[in-house]
Amino acid sequence: MELHSIPNIGNAKKKRLGCGPGSGRGKTSGKGHKGQRARAGKSIRPGFEGGQMPLYRRLPHRGFNNDSFRVSYQIVNVEDLLVFGMDAEVTRGTLAACGLIRNIDSPVKLLGSGIVTNRLIVTLDKYSQSARDKIQSAGGTCVLLEA
Repeated sequence: MELHSIPNIGNAKKKRLGCGPGSGRGKTSGKGHKGQRARAGKSIRPGFEGGQMPLYRRLPHRGFNNDSFRVSYQIVNVEDLLVFGMDAEVTRGTLAACGLIRNIDSPVKLLGSGIVTNRLIVTLDKYSQSARDKIQSAGGTCVLLEA
């Protein structure tokens, strides 16, 4: 392969408009004659149908979407708490410091996957029943944060 035979990928020349009738893009420069789409600075918004009632307004909207009201919890498993020593206090701040959660402001739920050997004082937003049982059987306590 030689330098002159390398394909010119990614460096396509800009379309030159208004350069005579032989170019195919002369006179009206591919915009036709007059009309809304020929004017500069004006654009038609998506879904506009020339004044006719658009499709998105003709179709019925039914049901309820709960996404904006949903509380999404950051998940931590009981086995992840092994990084804490005996009688340690576990809060959102300590979990964030250890890198177990990303956001200190959003709520945390503790799930019961794994085993606990340390006695811990856990103060979080929500617990699964198995996580609560495992922490209490290890001699720890589960404190529920008030919303």
